[in-house]
Amino acid sequence: MAKRDNLLNMNNNPTNPLLCDVESGMCELPDFNSELQNKATSLAIHSVRIIYFTDPICSTCWGIEPQLRKLKLEYGPSLDIEYRMGGLLPDWSYNSGGISKPSDVAPHWDEVSLYYDMPIDGDVWLEDPLPSSYPASIAFKAAQLQGETKGLLFLREIREMVFLQKKNIATWENLEAAASKVGLNLEAFSADYHGQAQELFQQDLTLARQLGVRGFPTLFFLDQKGNQEKVYGYKPYADFENAVRKQLPSVTKSTMATDWQNLFAIHATYTSREFAELSGMDRKQVDGYLQTISETGQIRKIISKNGPLWIRQ
Repeated sequence: MAKRDNLLNMNNNPTNPLLCDVESGMCELPDFNSELQNKATSLAIHSVRIIYFTDPICSTCWGIEPQLRKLKLEYGPSLDIEYRMGGLLPDWSYNSGGISKPSDVAPHWDEVSLYYDMPIDGDVWLEDPLPSSYPASIAFKAAQLQGETKGLLFLREIREMVFLQKKNIATWENLEAAASKVGLNLEAFSADYHGQAQELFQQDLTLARQLGVRGFPTLFFLDQKGNQEKVYGYKPYADFENAVRKQLPSVTKSTMATDWQNLFAIHATYTSREFAELSGMDRKQVDGYLQTISETGQIRKIISKNGPLWIRQ
């Protein structure tokens, strides 16, 4: 209870982008208009278009990964998801919400890790703190230029790096390592990072302001007429599913095999909470179940400070 009380007390502080409010489930930006401007109503889609504003170091965005993964598996053919970067941490030239330096973020990350039941190690802010989330955001835009699939693999990789491995994903060395691991063309990645991706990132920031995005995660669900349904902050799976169904009442849910072999064929890595969400297994049973499988050598376990990551062999 003490840790939860500490989290709730943070909510009484002025807005700070790195303090994610556990009641609203938002990592908020200061000085953004809270009223959504109708800039997306002209968007034409064939199914449900989702515009997702996120950031590589947004802890709440990491917290909703289980829900988003399940949504894609159950409704993927009817979804067109655009990933947009929001610019959570430009630099450290501010002092608000009790946060004035990187080390102030460390205990907050450890506490939200427990709240979301997703492994997050706040010690990165003590050992190798990030000066900004902009380099990682621009790198994602560069990765996207090599295809949406590669871009999302890259985003997942850098999130695992910062949240579980305590790696500073603002450094070129780590960004290049992530790009190499997911199979990006490194020459093109570097050229795009220093070129076109810079402008694409600025376009994302502009769109966020036009749409009145005030924090992350924010997802706009749009139907064929441009009608909008917004889901923001940390929400249960039902909220995301309901937003899809409201925008496309005729949508059908895909039946997915939830055995571990099929799930690990789809994604190479899972947190325990992600596996519970997708498999339907009781969360209390997941760690023991996956540990047994790991002992056969078919998956392996990476231990981090606040929870494991299970990896396909």
